[in-house]
Order: sequence, then C-alpha cells, then structure tokens
Amino acid sequence: MVFSSVEFLFFYLPVVMAVYFVLPRSVRNFWLMLASVVFYSWGGWAFLPILFVSVIADYALGFLAARGHTREDPRLKRLAVGLSVAVNIGLLGYFKYANFFVEEFDAAFSGLGIDSSSWTRVALPIGISFFTFQSMSYTIDVARGAAAHLRSPIDFAMYVSLFPQLIAGPIVRFHEMAAEISDRVVRREDFAEGALRFAHGLAKKVIIADAVGPVADAAFAASSLSATEAWVGILAYTVQIYFDFSGYSDMAIGLGRMLGFRFPENFNRPYSAVSITDFWRRWHITLSNWFRDYVYIPLGGSQKGVARTYSNLVFVFLVTGLWHGANWTFVIWGAYHGLLLIAERVIGQRPVGDGAIQFAPLRRAITFVLVVVGWVLFRAESLGAAWLYLRSLIPDGGFGSGADLELSSRTIALLAIGLVVVLLPRGFSGSRLLTNYVGMRPAAARLATVLLLAPYSAALVLSGTFSPFLYFQF
Repeated sequence: MVFSSVEFLFFYLPVVMAVYFVLPRSVRNFWLMLASVVFYSWGGWAFLPILFVSVIADYALGFLAARGHTREDPRLKRLAVGLSVAVNIGLLGYFKYANFFVEEFDAAFSGLGIDSSSWTRVALPIGISFFTFQSMSYTIDVARGAAAHLRSPIDFAMYVSLFPQLIAGPIVRFHEMAAEISDRVVRREDFAEGALRFAHGLAKKVIIADAVGPVADAAFAASSLSATEAWVGILAYTVQIYFDFSGYSDMAIGLGRMLGFRFPENFNRPYSAVSITDFWRRWHITLSNWFRDYVYIPLGGSQKGVARTYSNLVFVFLVTGLWHGANWTFVIWGAYHGLLLIAERVIGQRPVGDGAIQFAPLRRAITFVLVVVGWVLFRAESLGAAWLYLRSLIPDGGFGSGADLELSSRTIALLAIGLVVVLLPRGFSGSRLLTNYVGMRPAAARLATVLLLAPYSAALVLSGTFSPFLYFQF
C-alpha cells in the first residue's frame, strides 16, 4: 500500500488511527502489528512468510544474545549475531540477487557454448532490504547490551513490521525505539506536529517528485540527447529522488509521531553538503549509520592504519551500492562514492560541520556536481547506458536532438522550485520550520501547509496522478 494513495489516505489510515486511540494501551501494539500485516499484505501477501521468517528468527535469537550478554559469553553473542546475519542476509541475497548472479553466470558460460540454465526468476519482496536490516539490528543491539531483549513476540513483531517505516525506512535500529515499544504517550502537540510532517512529505512527493519524474524517465529512455537535454534530465532525477525519498521519510516520521514514536531523521539538506563525507551524513542517514556502526567500525573503522581505513571505506560503499540493487550500475555507484571519500581524505578536504567553512559556496557546487554525476550511474539501466548518458553531459555545440522530455510550463516551474533547495542556506529546514520553530514565519508555513499544500496534495491523489515511491524497488 502506498502512502500517497486513495486507499491509504481515506480508508486505511483513518481506521487505524481511530481504533488505535480507542483501544487501551495494553493492546495497542497488537493492533499496530495486525494493521501492519494488513498494510504489507495489500501489495505483497505472498511475501508475508519471508517477513515472518525474519521476525521469528530474530525473536528467538534475541534470547540467545541476551543470555550471551548476561553471562558475558562472547561465543554465545557471536553465535546469535552470526545466525541472525546468516538468516537475514540469506533471505536478502536469495530474493534480491539470485536473478542477477544467474544471469551473470549464464552470460559468462554462453561464451563457452554452454546453454543457459533453466531458471525461474525470483520476485523481489517489497521492503526486504529494510525489514531485514531492522530485524538484524535487534539481535546485534541485544548482544551488545545496547537494549534489553523483548519477551513479548507481539511487541517484537510490531517493531519489525511497523507500517510507517516497513517498506522504505527510515531504518530504525532497535535501541533507538526500544523504550517507546513498551511505554509511549501521544500528546496533542505530538499528533499535530506529526500530521504537519506527514502533509509536508506528501506535498514533496505528489507535487514535486511526481511532476519532474516523467522528465527524468524520458531523458533516460531517449536514444540520443543534447548536452542541454541530458543536464535537464539528470537534474530532474536529482530533484525527483530527493523529494520522493525524503518525502517518504517525512511521511513515515510524521506517522510515527502521531502514534507516539520518534523515528530518527533520514535527511538533512543533503544537496547543501560541502563534501562527499558531508553528503553521506545528510543523505539516507539511517542507512549510513547502520553501515557505520554494524560494519565499518567492527571492521576497524579508521583506527587500524591508512590502508585498512581505505579498504574499509571501499568495502562499505561497495556493499552500500549492492544494497540498493542487483546491478553493476549500483556497484560502480558505490565504488564511485567510496573512492571520492578516499580522495577527500588524501587531500585533507573533509568538512562535515555547520561552522565556518572556507570556500563553502565553491565546495557546495563541486559536491553537488559530483553527486549529480553519480546519479547517472544510479538511474541508468546498464553500465553501457550510463556511459552514453555521461558522454551526453559533455557539451558538443548542439542545442537539441528532438527528444521529448515532456516539459511543460508547470513542470519547468516545479523543477525550478526543486532546484532552489540547492541555493537555500545550509541551516534551513522546512521540516524544522513546521514543527520546531515559533514566530510569524513558522505559523504562516503551518497555515499554508494546512490550507494549501495538504488539500492540493489530496486532490492530486484523488485525481490518480501519483506514482509509487522510488525506494520501493530497493
């Protein structure tokens, strides 16, 4: 089920919220678990057993991890974590990458005259990259003593399957919401702020992302492009992926707040970054933190010499790329970012804070261009298509190839509005303006969201002009 759909906005969500606040607190987790199962089943009931396997495995392994922590037995803890990784990465590996590896092997052996294998393609379960990582974090956190294990299977199943962040995050690690699973209170202020955050995210998705998406699709589907068209296309995708994914995160965080949960932030003005290091502390923050704490640091992080640090960075970003999809384009995209991070360390240019930064506008511009170029690898269907698109970005004196980018005055205006985000001060945040600040400007922004953006977004949803979120495919 999609947040920006008629079914969710006008039927599912009102029913879930109404029943939730009528029920006594002792059964609210059960209701949320049941509602989340219905939510997941709406678009993927056949994949429910996969979700259940992850839930059952880590619930059981949580007891083993807790025993290992209590007894200070590193072998038990390693066993629990190892089994959790084996189960979840096994599920993820089979359903997400089996088709890719079979196709690669078939391509390799076809050159030797060997017939391709008789393989039935595996369907990708919705949200598997997210719920497996979230489920694994439970066993890891319990083994580390970062949080106590849950005795109630209902509570644990609710944690893994909670519908606001089940399909596309944020990836909420167990220790980040353990206390709220058993004890949470929803104040009227929390509900109001959550509703505003949800409306803000919905507007970002259906007004901006869905409007510029067709421009990017047309550009990447074109057989030839001028440099101008290629830059318009990739800038459209740059706007689309940010407003689509950050819009989903805003909606998820808002829904969580309405239910009494405080999910971690997932975006912090990433296109205002002054380095690639800074970018990854602002883009998909929960995934970056997951890899940092559960992969990069356990590998030694930056504490075991320069060579080890660089190899750890490359490994983590290769895995980050592969996490996004079973395609060589994602692997190269991950390697590209990993190498940029190493280059920044080599030349000593890794500013990540909001303090005084020398040549900040120039660094922002360079970082933005590097990120945009990287999005070509991320969006292209193949490495060959990515190479052709990258070549199209280089001006050759042409002013048009006749490609139809589906540009209209409305689309151009919305694309321009999206790109203005790049020019805003680094400290500005629309989400914080709506929920944290006081004064005339925040009040006007809230009023505009309630009276203009929310009704207009709802009208677009009713008209059927929305599209699925981009990160549903990951």
